[in-house]
Amino acid sequence: MYRRLLVALVCAAVLSASAAHAKSADGRETPPDIPRLTDARGRVLTLRGWNVEDKTHRGEAALSAITERHFRDLRAQGFGFARLLVFWDDLEPERSRYSEAYLRRIERVLGWAHKHRVQVLIDAHQDVFGPAFGHRGIPEWATRTDGLPFTPHPDDWFAEYFEPAVQRAFTHLYEDPDLRRAQADMWRVLAGRLAEHPAVVGYDLINEPMGEIAQGEDLPAAARRIEREQLTPMYNRLADAVRSVDEDTWVFFEPTPVVGEGVPTGLGRIDDPRAVYAPHFYNTAMEAGADYDPSAGWIEAYESAVTVYPRQYRVPVVVGEWGPLNNALPNMGRFYRDALRSLNRYGSGWAGYVWCYGGGYCAVDAEGRFRTNKEQTAAPYAPAVAGRITAEAFEPDTAAYRLAYRAAGGVTEISVPPRPGGWRIELTGPARTATPVLPADRAATARVHARPGAHVTVLVTPRAPR
Repeated sequence: MYRRLLVALVCAAVLSASAAHAKSADGRETPPDIPRLTDARGRVLTLRGWNVEDKTHRGEAALSAITERHFRDLRAQGFGFARLLVFWDDLEPERSRYSEAYLRRIERVLGWAHKHRVQVLIDAHQDVFGPAFGHRGIPEWATRTDGLPFTPHPDDWFAEYFEPAVQRAFTHLYEDPDLRRAQADMWRVLAGRLAEHPAVVGYDLINEPMGEIAQGEDLPAAARRIEREQLTPMYNRLADAVRSVDEDTWVFFEPTPVVGEGVPTGLGRIDDPRAVYAPHFYNTAMEAGADYDPSAGWIEAYESAVTVYPRQYRVPVVVGEWGPLNNALPNMGRFYRDALRSLNRYGSGWAGYVWCYGGGYCAVDAEGRFRTNKEQTAAPYAPAVAGRITAEAFEPDTAAYRLAYRAAGGVTEISVPPRPGGWRIELTGPARTATPVLPADRAATARVHARPGAHVTVLVTPRAPR
C-alpha cells in the first residue's frame, strides 16, 4: 500500500514513464515477447484470484482467521488462485527454532485450497519489516537498527518505511552474512515442507521489499539501486535455497513498491528457469483516498514500466496485489474496467487484495456478496490452455469471452462465474466439449479437447435468464 509521502517523491517519474507497444490482431495494445506461466503438462496457465491473510493472530492462534469458507467461496465465484500470506516471525520465533505447529496450520489451509481446486502462492509477507516496528514479517531477533530512531505513523503506516531504523534493518537483512543464511534457511524449511503439496504453485520470496535511501538520492534512484545491488543477489540466494529442496515450483520475486508509480525496476537477472516477476499494482493518490482519474494516464504509465523487465529477461508476470481501498467512488467502475483490460494484456494472472468479509479492501461483505465494482473481477477466462494462444479477449459490455489457440494435445479448461441464465460455449475447428451449456447457479469449468495442430476458437457468451 502507498501513501502521501510516496506521491510527493515519485510524481515526476510518473510523468516521464513510457515504453513501446505492439498491436495484437484484435487491435488491443499488447507488450511483445512476454512468456506465459505453464504447468507440468506444458499448458499455458492463467491465475486469477485473491490474497488470503490473517495479519492479526499470532502464535497458537496464527492463521485462525482463515477458514475453509475462503476457498469454497473463491471457487464458487470461478477463481482458482490464492496468494497466502505467511510470516517468518511465526515460522521461526527464535533463531533456528522452527514452529511445527505453524507449519501444520499452513498445511491445513493448503488442504482446504486443494479440496476446492485453488492453487496457492506462498507469500513470505512483511509490512514495515516486522514486529520490532509493530507489524509482521521479519523476526525481532533478525532486526538490527544500529540504534537509529523509529517514530510510528499511525495515520500513514507506509511512511514508517522511511524511518531510519526501518531502513537500516533492511540494509542488515540484505548484507549481514548471518542474516542472509537465516533467510535462506527459513526458505529451505518452508519449501522443503511444502514441495510436494499439490495446492502449491509458487513461492513469493518477500513481500514489497524496501531499503535504505542514501544521502542525496531521490526515491526512484534509490529503488533502482536497491533492486540492482541488494534485491537481485538476495533473490538469487533464495532461489538457490528453494532449489536445494524443491526443483519444480515457481519462484516469484517482486520489485520495490515504487514500480507502482510507473518507474521501471532496476532488478537484474534471476538465474532460475522457473522465475516469475510479481509486481504490485497500486496508485498512491487512490490509496490516499482519491477517486480514479482516467485522464492522469496512471494505468498506461504503469503498464509501460512494468513490462520492460519481463520483455528483457523473458519471464512471466503475475501481479501479486491490486485493488483500491475506496472501491465505490464515482469513477471506480471505470477503474476496474481499465485495470482488468491492462492486467489481462500482459500478465499470466493476478491476485486482488483481499478476500475477506467486511469493509475496506475486502472483496465481499459479511454475507459473501461482492462489494461495489468488485464483481467485475469475476469473468470467463481460460485457467489452462493446451496449446499456443493466438488471441484472447473479454468484452465487459457483452460479457463475451473469446479464445483462439493452436492446439498441442491435452485438455483446455474454460472457467465461468455464476450468472443468471448461465453460459453457452461455441467451438470452431476440430474440437469438442461435453458441456456446451454451463449452469447459472454456480461457477463451472468446461473442458475442451482438440486435435493437435488444429486452430481452435472458443466463444463463451451469456444466455438469457429464463
